[in-house]
Amino acid sequence: MTDETLTVEIWRGKDTGRFETYQVPHRKSQTILDVVTWIQRNREPALAYRFACRVGMCGSCAMTVNGRPRWTCRTHVSKIVGSGGVRIEPLRNLPRIKDLVTDMTPFFEKWQAARGRFEPSATRSEPMASIPSDDPERRIVDAGIECINCGVCHAACDVVTWNPDYVGPAALNRAWTLANDQRDGDRAGVLKAVSEVGGCHACHTHGSCVEHCPVGLNPTAGIAGLKRMTLSALLKGSLS
Repeated sequence: MTDETLTVEIWRGKDTGRFETYQVPHRKSQTILDVVTWIQRNREPALAYRFACRVGMCGSCAMTVNGRPRWTCRTHVSKIVGSGGVRIEPLRNLPRIKDLVTDMTPFFEKWQAARGRFEPSATRSEPMASIPSDDPERRIVDAGIECINCGVCHAACDVVTWNPDYVGPAALNRAWTLANDQRDGDRAGVLKAVSEVGGCHACHTHGSCVEHCPVGLNPTAGIAGLKRMTLSALLKGSLS
């Protein structure tokens, strides 16, 4: 620990509110989540924020830090501050509940709009289907299943901001994994869902989701794959 202090601005309120400024002890290896927790415990007991695991497994602590959506438990103060301070606010593109907490309901509703649920092709009485680890089709989408629904890519996406119908990169990434899952019983339904208004063809391929994803996923590549698959399905007449 040092005697230095860190100037931190935090959004207080809902849609209307203001930034409040706090002086926080600046410690070695300090994360942004450590900063927020210190303020809540020592200066502002009513500060609302969300976190769970603190080690980068749940994604629930995502916030906007110095204008960029981040996992606060994995963001070290020393790597983003420099000679300036820290400004923390809720994730963009989601309704605000209070302070740093957003309502994730629209995020998961868009997930459902993209048919992001697994539809089994076998009954529970049948043997569990398996896919060989070296299956080429499956290997293409293996990385996509690592998404933990933190909402960072959704907050980073300008198209989500501009187009309220757009389901967003996380929902389409999920659809991509299902469209390539041999065990899913309604892969045609996935392609139909993502081919509609607000689906994969609404993506402008800016790549913000790739740039900001905390676990290094590439939703843009999956969305491009969905565009190809839906076009092929259209030409075959299977998107009716």
